[in-house]
This record gives sequence, C-alpha cells and structure tokens, in this order.
Amino acid sequence: MKASTIAEREARGRAAREHSKRSSHRAAGDFDRNPIELLKQSSEGRVQNLVPLRYGRMAVSPFTFFRGTAILQARDLSTVQDTGLTMPICGDGHLMNFGGFATPERQLVFDLNDFDEVSIGPFEWDLKRLTASFVVAARHMRLSRGTAEHLVMTAATVYRDRMAQYAQCGALELWYDRITFELMAETALTPERRRAVRRGMEKAASRTHESLLEKMAEFDGSHWMIRDAPPGMFHVHGANTLFSPEDDWFNIGHWRKLLERMWADYLKTMSHDRRELLSHFTAQDLVFKVVGVGSVGTRCLVLLNVDHMGKPLFIQIKEARPSVIAQFYKSAPVRHEGERVVQGQRMLQAASDIFLGWASGPAGRHFYFRQLRDMKLSANIELFDNDVLEGYARLCGWIMARAHAKSSGQAIEISAYIGRGDQFAEALTGYATAYADQVERDYDVFLKACRSGELDARTDEDMAADFRV
Repeated sequence: MKASTIAEREARGRAAREHSKRSSHRAAGDFDRNPIELLKQSSEGRVQNLVPLRYGRMAVSPFTFFRGTAILQARDLSTVQDTGLTMPICGDGHLMNFGGFATPERQLVFDLNDFDEVSIGPFEWDLKRLTASFVVAARHMRLSRGTAEHLVMTAATVYRDRMAQYAQCGALELWYDRITFELMAETALTPERRRAVRRGMEKAASRTHESLLEKMAEFDGSHWMIRDAPPGMFHVHGANTLFSPEDDWFNIGHWRKLLERMWADYLKTMSHDRRELLSHFTAQDLVFKVVGVGSVGTRCLVLLNVDHMGKPLFIQIKEARPSVIAQFYKSAPVRHEGERVVQGQRMLQAASDIFLGWASGPAGRHFYFRQLRDMKLSANIELFDNDVLEGYARLCGWIMARAHAKSSGQAIEISAYIGRGDQFAEALTGYATAYADQVERDYDVFLKACRSGELDARTDEDMAADFRV
C-alpha cells in the first residue's frame, strides 16, 4: 500500500471527528422508551413456557438484567450520533461474552465467543456495551466508583494502543494474530495471575466431548440417550417437555423428523472435508437446552453423535433471530440469520469452530450449528480480585481491538479517529457510568413489572420443582 493511501485513510478517520467529536461519546442517549415493551417485543416467538425463566434469570441482579437486554442498549445507542466508521461488530460484547476455547489445532485461545447479535454497525457500539458492562459488574461486586472507572479506562486505553499497533500491520498479520493462553501468561503482570491462567488451561483441557458424555448421557445397550434435567434440558417430545401442544415443533412428533431436513441443509454449508468427517458419525439423541440469560426461550438443541468407536461429538443447533443491532442501525437486508452469525463469527474471531454452519428449520426459523463446549472456559468474575479484574479489562480491550481490526480492515481509520490521547477513553468512562445508572433505573422498572404480575418471572429452582415427584 502506498504511503499516500495510508495518509488518506488516516485523514478519513480524523474527518469522522467532525460529525462525532470524541468528547460526544460521553452522551448516554435518549431514554424516552418503555423498557418493558421492548422486552416483551424481544420475547415474541420464544418457547412461551420458558419466557418466565428468562425473566427470572434477569431478575437476579442489575448485571444479569443488563446481559439480557442488548435490545435496550442498541435502541439507546441509536439515539446518539455515531462515528460512521462501520464494520461487522459483535453487537453484544459485554465482559461475559469473552472466553477460552480450542482452535482446530487444539491450541487454547481467548476471544469473543457470542455472535447472536453480530451485524454491521459503528465500532464504538461494541466498546460502549463492553465498558458499560464493567461498571454494572463492578457495582454488583460492590467495588468503588474509582475502581469501576479505572476498569473502563484500562479497557479503552488498551483498545486504543492495540488498534494503533494493528494500524501498522499487514492484512495477513492481522488474520493470523491470535491471543493464546501462553501469550496471556507471558503478558500477565503477577505470578499469581499466571498461575490462575494455568489452572484455567488445565480446567479447559478436561472439558471434552468425552467428559460431557459421561455427565449428560447413558447407554441403553444399543444407543446413547441424553438425560433430561428440566427446565435446563429436556426432550422436545418427552414427558418433561416445556413445549405446549400447539407449538409447531411439538406437532412434528419425533426428533429425527425434526432434524432430518435441517441436517441436510446444514451439510450444504460445510466444505467437502468437513462433510466427510461428519459422515463418520451417527445421530443418537436430540434434546432442547436452555442457554444463557438473553437467549432463554429461543430454540436451542443439542445433538449427540457417535463415531464407529463410540466416541462422541456434541453439536449445538441454535436459533438465529434478527440482530438487535440491525433493528436499530439500518444496514443491507440479511438473507439468512444463521449465515449472518456464522460469517460474522468467522470475521471477528481469530480461529473459529470447524463445525460452524447454518440451516433453516421448521416454520422457516433460522439456525446455526457449532460444537458444544469443546475445551471451553468462561470467566467467573465473582471470584476475581481487583488485580485480576484489571487484567481481564486489559484482555477484553485487546481482544476487541483485534476483532475489529481483522473484521473491518479499518485499523488505520479507527486509530486515527481515537488519536493518542485519553479524550476518547475519558468520554467512554463518562458514558459507561451514566449508562450503568440507566440500567439500574430500568432494572427497578423491570422488578416492579415482575412483582405486579405484568411479567411472569420464575427461577430455575422454582421451575425444576414442578418436575419433582
């Protein structure tokens, strides 16, 4: 690339400041909306008997409420002037949507790991979701305002510094850049944090399909069957189902019938070698699995396959609904929501699951496929002290910069927009604090709606009790 082209791109990045000053990112937006109406809207089309569980999980704390309300923040962000520097963004990059997993080469990396809301949007929307999550989480952990602000400044300045480095990289360098656990351990500031990373690696290495098989399923002499554990896991057509008789899925009658066309559709999205690999496996059982906070009630299945040696492969088949980012930031229409998730994940992640694919299911719903929990590791922030939490903020800022630089090819423009000073990071700190205040206000409105009966909220334990004799 010629130097003049780089100069032109830097100029484009700086020009974005004219209609979106860096200091303007302090503004939290216009909150003239009804959070309950937006929540009800996002619950439409879900398995109705699971919607109360969604609300029950969200009611635990302002932090779990925040995790389940990407729709609210997307709507609020749309009321503020954006930079115009758009690209594929994660759309729900809060601090719990980062984690460790194995690459196809069985190397442990740390990266973004949830792409249900991936869409074209302004780069700063991802940063605002991330930084607000640190303040909401810090308050949940009873940390001081100063600590919360320091976490935001840490994530934002690391993003700035890493983006400046990525602006100097060639296209292939960016594509091959991976944040491995070894690299994390090298850059860890204390021996204690290094030991924590090593413990995490050992834990992740034990989370294989085989270890999952022992926990989740039993062999009846001819095939494997996954055990029901309602409300979290159950057979769609079994005695413990939470599907109502009028649901179109319930009326299909048998899981093999439900899966048959979807599987053929999915295989068409796989490369020849992946199809060949999958041909060595035979389907044993299919269950419905309730996942996360924001996804509760959306259709998510787990398919157990085994090969000729009886070795398992668990595939997660997850419903892909329209992105909340696309709802509030108008971009080109999407042909298939499952394809949107898969392509977005491949663009943003350093290394993606070899079984990523998509398919259409009954009633025209869209799905994406991936492995279930293969050497996966997620952070338990409740156990973090301030030192580890700061290290985690640094890591999240780094990962987001790498993801944006790779997915957009606009590291030069973003870096030029942010500049070298603290103005952008300070504005994000102001934003995150103000938005966390709004999250708490919305949470109070939400709890009142649950208590008044406008929304039905039930805990996992409460729902599980329905199935005990």
